[in-house]
Amino acid sequence: MPTLPPERASFSDHEPHRHRQLAESFGADAQRYDRARPRYPRAMVDRIAATGPDILDVGCGTGIAARQFEAAGCRVLGVDVDARMADLARQRGLDVEVAAFEAWDPAGREFDAVVSGQTWHWVDPVAGAAKAARALRPGGRLAVFWNAGRLPSELAESFAEVYRRVLPDSLAARQWATPAVDGYTELCTRAADGMRQVGTFGDPEQWRFGWERSYTKNEWLDQLPTTGGHTRLPPVELDKVLAGVGAAIDAAGGGFTMRYATLVATAVRTDAAPPGSAVSRDRA
Repeated sequence: MPTLPPERASFSDHEPHRHRQLAESFGADAQRYDRARPRYPRAMVDRIAATGPDILDVGCGTGIAARQFEAAGCRVLGVDVDARMADLARQRGLDVEVAAFEAWDPAGREFDAVVSGQTWHWVDPVAGAAKAARALRPGGRLAVFWNAGRLPSELAESFAEVYRRVLPDSLAARQWATPAVDGYTELCTRAADGMRQVGTFGDPEQWRFGWERSYTKNEWLDQLPTTGGHTRLPPVELDKVLAGVGAAIDAAGGGFTMRYATLVATAVRTDAAPPGSAVSRDRA
């Protein structure tokens, strides 16, 4: 997601994973989502893939991150709660199981890495880390990550004015109140805390990868409806936002460069058997 996570703007003191209606709204236009959402830096993919070739992608969506891991030589199984997203991922050649991750059954399968791109805030951070530990081999890595984008300052103010005019006090308007990287840093911290509480991971780390992407007006307007503050807007309101944002981009020369930071919270599973695993039951 290229902007501040809108869920933080509206319920930062609550638990995003409980807001399932918003979490499951992204599949409304899965084709657009797959086409328009930004990818992830190759350096991050390679660093995670170095752990081992068997990858479980939690909240895989249409398979954007999964295809990048496959291109790096990995074997990927996806899990997603939204059948619409899963169907498109399967059309792209990915093996996907439909379930909320907290309820998903590893069925004895083990992976070298469990990853989650732009999704882990929709998963209970403790239950999700515990389930990841059950699915990981000893020494396997849990790595959850988000793209945080920073617009050129003048364009950010122009966008903010559009939202203040068209959708005052809305979820989408509030996304401009705080730099995106701050919101995603908070999500990384929350994810790391969940890993610590499970007790079967080593000390969590936070990684950061900087990169850039240039957008034309049409490319930006294509992806904007796929972001959390926009997926459930009425068409009339969405059209007004797109018109205003498009005019702001035209005034800035018809395009811009977004500076991204991809933030990662990650930890390695220790040799201790995770709660609920077959090994821990045998030792009980």
